Amino acid sequence: MKRLRRLHASASCVAITAAVLATPAFAQQAQDNQNTVDQVIITGIRASLERSIAIKRDNSGVVDAISAEDMGKFPDTNLAESLQRITGVSIDRTNGEGSQVTVRGFGPSFNLVTLNGRSMPTAKVAAVGGDQSSDSAAGTSRSFDFSNLASEGVTTLEVYKTGRAAVPSGGIGATINVKTRRPLDNAKPGLTGSIGVKGAYDTSMDKKVDDFGSKITPEASGLVNWVNDNETFGVTLFGSYQKRDFTSRSATSNDWNMRTFAQFNDPANGFVRAGGATQIVNAPSNPNTLVAIPNDSRYHFAQGERERINGQASVQYRPVENFKVTLDGLYAQNKQFERRNDSSNWFNRPFDKVVFDTNPVVATALLTQETLSGTKDMGFEQQYRATKDTLKSIGLNADWDVTDKFKLTLDGHISKADSRPDASNGASSTAVAIGAPIIASHQVDYSGEIPVQTFTINDAAPRGNGNGKLDIGDLGSQVARTWAERQRQDVKEIRLDGRWDLDDKGSRFDFGVDYRTSKMIQTNIQTQQDLGTWGISAPGDVQKYAGSLVKQFCLACQFDDFNPKQSGPGLVSFRANALDLYNALSPVYKAVNPVQVTGQDDNRVKEDIAAAYAQVTWKAELAGMPTELVTGVRYETTKTKSTSLVRVPSNIIWTADNDFSVIAGNTYQPVSGKGSYHNLLPSMDFRIDLRDNLTGRFSFSRTIARPEYGNLFASASIPGNPNRPTANGGIPLGASGNPGLAPLISDNFDVSLEWYYKPSSYISIGFFDKQVTNFVGTGTQMQNLFGLRDASAAGPGSRSEAAKNALSGIGASQTDVNLFTMTALIQQTGSVAAATAQYQAHRIAGGDLDQTYADQILAAIDITPNSSDPLYNFQVSKPINNKTGKIHGFEIAAQHFFGDTGFGVAGAYTKVSGDVGFDNAANPNEDQFALLGLSDTANATLIYDKHGLSARVAYNWRDRFLQATNRGGGRNPVNVEPFGQVDFSVSYDVTPKLSLSFEGINLTNEHLRTYARDENELWFAQELDRRFLLGARYRF
Repeated sequence: MKRLRRLHASASCVAITAAVLATPAFAQQAQDNQNTVDQVIITGIRASLERSIAIKRDNSGVVDAISAEDMGKFPDTNLAESLQRITGVSIDRTNGEGSQVTVRGFGPSFNLVTLNGRSMPTAKVAAVGGDQSSDSAAGTSRSFDFSNLASEGVTTLEVYKTGRAAVPSGGIGATINVKTRRPLDNAKPGLTGSIGVKGAYDTSMDKKVDDFGSKITPEASGLVNWVNDNETFGVTLFGSYQKRDFTSRSATSNDWNMRTFAQFNDPANGFVRAGGATQIVNAPSNPNTLVAIPNDSRYHFAQGERERINGQASVQYRPVENFKVTLDGLYAQNKQFERRNDSSNWFNRPFDKVVFDTNPVVATALLTQETLSGTKDMGFEQQYRATKDTLKSIGLNADWDVTDKFKLTLDGHISKADSRPDASNGASSTAVAIGAPIIASHQVDYSGEIPVQTFTINDAAPRGNGNGKLDIGDLGSQVARTWAERQRQDVKEIRLDGRWDLDDKGSRFDFGVDYRTSKMIQTNIQTQQDLGTWGISAPGDVQKYAGSLVKQFCLACQFDDFNPKQSGPGLVSFRANALDLYNALSPVYKAVNPVQVTGQDDNRVKEDIAAAYAQVTWKAELAGMPTELVTGVRYETTKTKSTSLVRVPSNIIWTADNDFSVIAGNTYQPVSGKGSYHNLLPSMDFRIDLRDNLTGRFSFSRTIARPEYGNLFASASIPGNPNRPTANGGIPLGASGNPGLAPLISDNFDVSLEWYYKPSSYISIGFFDKQVTNFVGTGTQMQNLFGLRDASAAGPGSRSEAAKNALSGIGASQTDVNLFTMTALIQQTGSVAAATAQYQAHRIAGGDLDQTYADQILAAIDITPNSSDPLYNFQVSKPINNKTGKIHGFEIAAQHFFGDTGFGVAGAYTKVSGDVGFDNAANPNEDQFALLGLSDTANATLIYDKHGLSARVAYNWRDRFLQATNRGGGRNPVNVEPFGQVDFSVSYDVTPKLSLSFEGINLTNEHLRTYARDENELWFAQELDRRFLLGARYRF
């Protein structure tokens, strides 16, 4: 393992409780059991767990749940944190908070989330809290973010792991129903409710700088329920407010270059010096072995804030005993921002020394070292990220008991989700690159948990201020960029459900129809403005125009457990508000370098889904053993229309050695496509009570999951410019969507055995198998897009071909810097001979180009394609249904209370296996398919509940899992290291109405770390800190 894993001694609370199904959208066969359970108003952990056991035992399928322990009191402050204690459920975190869930190895996009049985819209621009790739994170997912909802407003979380005809389709892993309070549900006449307040202490704020934020932030919630004396009319109101201030320390790498060792060791590719002058340690013996070379290394310090507001209202009216109308609405808002400061080191290349590890599959460069002929820059990019997520839903429900045996339910809702930029400049991310062009030599060591940067400086004029140290006077501006990402989705749904009781034993016939329409819109505008350009043409301009905005500080000193081991100039970094810095520097260069739109998206996907279902429940005895069989079928038809407004790029400008800029044109081109599919989804659940305390189950179902929105777009785009000149092996990437994609289809088999050997105690084991077809893979083809030409290809008759030949003629290597410089000189002078003469005049001993001169050329000249350049040959990827997968595993859960001592333990373990992993040795020039989120999980909790004191200490663990594939030019994976977190909570009833609570989250400071094909290939390492909450709740 990359780092020492902490083994936390603790035990588990699977607080899985809930009444299964009071909404028309879900299995009505549990309604009678639910009514019985709901009448028992007992509070506390143990009572909640006892209700959970009853639900688990009496249900026909595989359904787990978590319920509130009391009015306005959910087991965790975060819904995802509660869900992870259910077997088979694991979570993803952002800044240490649970956000999205994976069930039985199927990631967030493969699980459907509903609110009171209604299909919910999703929208998420994941800019805040991520690594370097988060700036351009587009909202294209179907994943639901649980951090937007306050746990105090939720009564029950229901997790349906097996498909059922009455349950909406869309979740292969599971369908998760979020249930909120309604006034006539088990409420007594009069006014009842609860008010809670908390003070939250985030220990990361011990690292705050200046007067940013507060170490202690407020949380407040209130729930009021009123029912008239006749219990025919009621109103429920809920509201909550939560604020969290935080800091974050992290390290990243922007990209990992994947080459064979033979390609790496060829001086023509720019990694090594000619004549064997580069020292290579642990060189792979096989020239075809893949090697990984980092593009750069970065340290980050961020300060941010999250503010969440929730509101709910529900009105119910029952004019007669057999008819009830419910009107309810929900509003959720989650605003967050972070100001991030970077200290980054990138390599000019070729290297003087490279040390590889001994991995026989992918040899990773643990140490890279370079001494420059002049100087280069150290980057100090300033970033500001801000988003605002909203969720709105209003619904109307009517229940009519037509007769004692026949019931109808009509339900409709309109719901909207929106994730949008929330900065004053209208951007979700703003990045202003500044740097100090004074690095004389440098190296990076990747052998630890984070990279360790070492460098020497030379700040002699004109590249620095000549005082012999790194300070603000050495800084120069580079480039300012913005991203304005947004995702919106509107859902309208209406459904009619019927139930006909066949006998007095619980046998019945359920049926229904459902129609919903969904509209999803994803937009983005990306801009770039050259300031002093990447080559820093004007050192000192930062101090001149924005000196009061930039402050010096020690970024490396902010780390606790990850040690960057810095000294001397490595202890110097700079911070500023990127928005203020942008406003100060942009006007200075606007006349010469105006803001350019470098990318623009407008994609729309409309889905119309019509469904009908029929389901029969049969209860009887088999050989004297009580049995229940629920079997049904659901038929769905889906029509998809995708429309994209494409802004056709006019050019790709070669701006520096390995930097390219896409210039958006003024022409917009609409593109559209359609798709449709029909699905017949059978299901069967069988339960048998083998003994009074022993229950067996078998289930079969066919379920579907719809493709990601990003795969359905009709547009074509250029998502990745070549990461180096194409003449030196750079690969220009293109992409297009496929509106005609079919859904994933899974045939699911479940078998389980449960032993309820004493009250409040049980042991269960279950096995599951999923046979999945229509996974979305990638097809690729080489083609030109938009008629764009390639200035870096060295095609026949082009300037870059002339430059290549000129370099060869004078014995200079064809590195990215050399090729760009010579091509730029040919463009500037109009003569190969004149360009060669200028180039020769600036060579130093050993034949290398003077770095200061090279930087001047990089800053001064951009290479614009012309008619002599060949057309770009893009590697265009398109999603297609071409993959299958087999996923299987088992789940074990147990719970035991020790008599009437109040002590109990609970735990669960899920093992998931499949044939859909990532091949680290595969060709880095080809996309790979792999199932995201597949991992083993476990939890354990120690519980105490007696004499008004409730306490639990919980440990939740998730093994390594794959978070993303095909990142960057090397088509690399993003793996997340194993993560284990210890939490605790204690509450004490001071009086029957007043209780005090104390909670601790991530007690052991477990950190987050992601990597590529090898654990040494860091993507993102983030230190996470403890949080404590002290609260009081009053119930009336």
